[in-house]
Amino acid sequence: MADAGLPAGWEVRHSNSKNLPYFFNASSKESRWEPPEETDVEKLKVYMAQNTRKPEGKIRAAHLLVKHKDSRRPSSWKEQNITRSKEEAIDILKGHETRIRSGEVSLGDLAQTESDCSSAKKQGDLGSFGKGEMQKEFEEVAFGLEPGQVSNVVETASGVHLIQR
Repeated sequence: MADAGLPAGWEVRHSNSKNLPYFFNASSKESRWEPPEETDVEKLKVYMAQNTRKPEGKIRAAHLLVKHKDSRRPSSWKEQNITRSKEEAIDILKGHETRIRSGEVSLGDLAQTESDCSSAKKQGDLGSFGKGEMQKEFEEVAFGLEPGQVSNVVETASGVHLIQR
């Protein structure tokens, strides 16, 4: 195995539940999200770049969702009964889009407080997904984006979204 720059006994593993790498010491059974002390950070960066791969045919995306009264489920973690119109939701989302595109705030930071999706607590991160796993309108736009790119307003049965790949 390539040198990951970790101290003796440590290895990089992958969390299936969080879809993130973590560090594990087989002899002490200790696991942690941060690299252990005495890690050669430069070697670790090279190792991670060479050994981290995305599942075949999958992408990773985040989004900011604004629901409206005609959404499939017009309630969220922040509002039990959503009564805004679709037009009001689009106007709100366009305001968020302006702030994101100006560089004032990132989609992830804004999603934490403004998204009606439970993914808000993960900065809107939806993890990795393949074709056929998301609503068609969402999927078509997400797969058409370049990494780092933010979409225009996307309408689905769930509400209106900004998507960042």
